[in-house]
Formats: sequence, structure tokens, C-alpha cells
Amino acid sequence: QVNFVVCQLFALLAAIWFRTYLHSSKTSPFIRHVVATLLGLYLALFCFGWYALHFVIQSGISYYIMIIIGVENMHKYCFVFALGYLTVCQITRVYIFDYGQYSADFSGPMMIITQKITSLAFEIHDGMFRKNEDLTPSQRCLAVRRMPSLLEYLSYNCNFMGILAGPLCSYKDYITFIEGRSYQLQQSEANGKEDAKYEQTDPSPNIAVAQKLLICGLSLLFHMTITKTLPVEYNIDDNFRATASWPVRFFYLYLSLMAARPKYYFAWTLADAINNAAGFGFRGYDKNGATRWDLVSNLRIQQIEFSTSFKMFLDNWNIQTALWLKRVCYERATFSPTIQTFILSAIWHGVYPGYYLTFLTGVLMTLAARAIRNNIRHYFVESPAVKLCYDIVTWMATQAAISYTVVPFVLLSVKPSFTFYSSCYFCLHIASILVLLVFPLKRTQKGSKKHESVQPVWSRKLEEESLLQKNNYSTTNNSFSQKQEITCRYQALKQ
Repeated sequence: QVNFVVCQLFALLAAIWFRTYLHSSKTSPFIRHVVATLLGLYLALFCFGWYALHFVIQSGISYYIMIIIGVENMHKYCFVFALGYLTVCQITRVYIFDYGQYSADFSGPMMIITQKITSLAFEIHDGMFRKNEDLTPSQRCLAVRRMPSLLEYLSYNCNFMGILAGPLCSYKDYITFIEGRSYQLQQSEANGKEDAKYEQTDPSPNIAVAQKLLICGLSLLFHMTITKTLPVEYNIDDNFRATASWPVRFFYLYLSLMAARPKYYFAWTLADAINNAAGFGFRGYDKNGATRWDLVSNLRIQQIEFSTSFKMFLDNWNIQTALWLKRVCYERATFSPTIQTFILSAIWHGVYPGYYLTFLTGVLMTLAARAIRNNIRHYFVESPAVKLCYDIVTWMATQAAISYTVVPFVLLSVKPSFTFYSSCYFCLHIASILVLLVFPLKRTQKGSKKHESVQPVWSRKLEEESLLQKNNYSTTNNSFSQKQEITCRYQALKQ
């Protein structure tokens, strides 16, 4: 863990140096790719030793698969290989070396690399094999129209900004940043034709980085003080369960799980700050003209802590992973997309039984929350006073449901997880099943319109905001590709 923090702080300094001395206006994309890759592999080697070879092996074999299989089926083979390789490494680490240890391990970066390998494979398949009219608006804008070189591929997977803690970013966003086109905006007229290009002044990320480092400091302080005094394991303490009343137990459950979150706030916010310090993560300007540096942000703390629905919590927690699950699984699933998405999430997270208990419980909670929201929410939104009461009640219910659901994720093993759930008489499991029996779920249409008409667990609003703020992309130098990118951007703006 000390190695991890030291490496991330070094990466922060390297990011500042990278933006200052290797800015796209001063050097070529080739040099930026080489330096970003070598620094990333050096950090991985320093932090994880020779286990870092797994990153190169996984990326190298995946690239070889893409080359020899072809664009028609490579996304399937890359998906199976990358996820399978990750799972084998996780099984080896957990059941052979250090079961239950929270120390930083090499499977963490492999989880991010797996996301990058699979998402890029699908994006290349979309861009080079599928018909444009068969793609959703987001798939059209993320589609990659040419095969990346080996250097570009390694740079995307193993660059120093994201190799240790991510977050995931789209391949086109990364290439746009490396080539120095992050701040070029392209105007489109109402008919979709290209107007004039202009380049805005390169905005400074210093304020955004300083704010995120402040959040990191507060999160680390909270984790090192409060978290230690509120262990999640105390929820299954025999004496506590025997003597504490139900309100006290649920209140402690909420406090202990809330106290477990700052370590994630620290790691993800620091990773976001590193990307911003290098000049990556700019997402345009808001309506007031202020810069937005949240293109690769992984969480929104305020929305998490004050979420009034299960969906709202998931929309703002581990955002880039949620988008990855949506793009590679939910949108492409032929049946039960919610269940398939949660199963994939469990497999990707690791092999601890607690992960599967959490995500299977999450399926029930998500479906039940969706059923309640669809059937009763509209009765409480007319009056502001009634809406306020409704928000307070749903906030309390959401925090209780989230805390109840993620306990096995922290406890990891089957026995303590079932000890906790049995001490609660599986109350929220039973309540969710009853809700699903009483309130009907809205049926979805078959076919391609299904994923556009139904709001998934992951926020469609977030996806649409990403499209609205998406910078102009260029995948090849020929005029056909440029015309397609203009059309893609115009359609995204219409969305």
C-alpha cells in the first residue's frame, strides 16, 4: 500500500512534467506514447515487481488475437481471454497466496487493463465490421475505424497515468489527448456540414487538480482515523447482535459502511487528479464558461452520500466501470441484461464468494427499487413538501439497502456474510421479492430499440452528457472518416 501511494505521488509529479515539457505542441505523438508507456511499466515494476509482466503478457496476447482473428469475431475472443486471464490470476492470488488480504496486488491494475482490452475490442468491431445504422449513438461515437499500432495499444493499456488505479477511458479520448486535439472544437451547422475549426486556449487543470488533492487529503485523514473505529466486522459481533436494538444495529451498519468508502474516494480521486495534471480529462465548458475536468472521473461524492435511489448511488459510484458494463454487456445482452451485467461485474471484481453474494443481492435490490420507482414515485412529486418527505424517506431506505447489500463485499467469505444476513432474517431480500410480486416491472421492447428506450442501472444521463461534451475525434486522415466524425458529433449534439 505504501508502494502504491508513493508510485501515485510520483505519477502526479511525472504528469506535471509530461504536460509541461512533453506537451503536444512541443513533441510528437510517438514520443508521448513511448514516454507514457515506459513510465507506466516502470511504476508497475516498482510497485508489483515481476508480477508486472502479467500486464504486458495480457496486453500482448490480446493484441495478437485482434490481429489474427479479424474484426468479425475478435471482440468475443478478446473478451473471453482477457477476463479468463484476469480470473486465473485472481484465483492464484486469493486461494494460493493471501486470502483475505487487502494489500495492493497486481490483479488491481489487471482489472483496469481488462476493461481497456475488452472495450477497445468492441469499439474496433463496431467501427470496422458493424453497419453504422446498427449502432447506438454512443457506439457510433466511440467506434474505432482503424486498427491501433502496437505502441498505441500498449500506451493505452499501460500508460503511467492510469496503470495503477485507472480509471478507464475510451481509446479515442486517449488518442485525442496524446495527439493534442483535446481542445479543438468543431462547429457544425444545422445541416451537419463542417463549418470552421478553431483551437481554444489550452485551459489549465491546476485548480481542478488542487481541489481533488484536497479531497484526497480529507479522505485519507478520515480513513486513518474514523474508519479504524467503525469496523464493518463489528456488525457480526455476537455481543453486539445480542444486546443492540434494531435501530442501533442499522445505524451502526450505515456508519460502518459509510466509513469504509473514503479509501475508494482517496484512490479514485488521486487517479483522476493525475490524469488532469497531465492535461487529460478536459470535458469542455459548462453553461457559465467554467472548465470541466471530469471526463474520466470515477465518482461524485455528494451524489453518493445523498443518493435517494439505488440507481442514483450506482450512477455515481465507480462511474467508468458502470459505463464499461453498460457498453460491453447491458447494451449487447440478448436476455436479462440486468442479471448478466451484475454477474459480469462479480466475475470482474474477483473470486471472493462475498462479491457474488453482493451482486446477486444487488440484482434483487435494483429490480425492486426500479419497480417501486416506476409504480409509486409519480404520486409524490406534485407538491414540494411531499416531494421533500419522499426524498428523505427514500434517502434513508437507499442508504440502508446499499449498506445491507455490500456487507459481503467487505467481509469476503460465505460464513460471516450469512451470519450477518441471518441475523437480519434476510429482511431486505424478502422485502425485495415481495415488492417484485406486488409491483409489475415494465416490459421492454424486443430488438434494437430496447436499450435506447429503457433506462439501465447505469445512468443514461451520464452517457448523454459525455456525448454532448465529447471532443472532436479523427480516426484516420482520409476525408471519409472526417465526414463520419462530423456526422457523429452532430447526432450526439442533437441527443
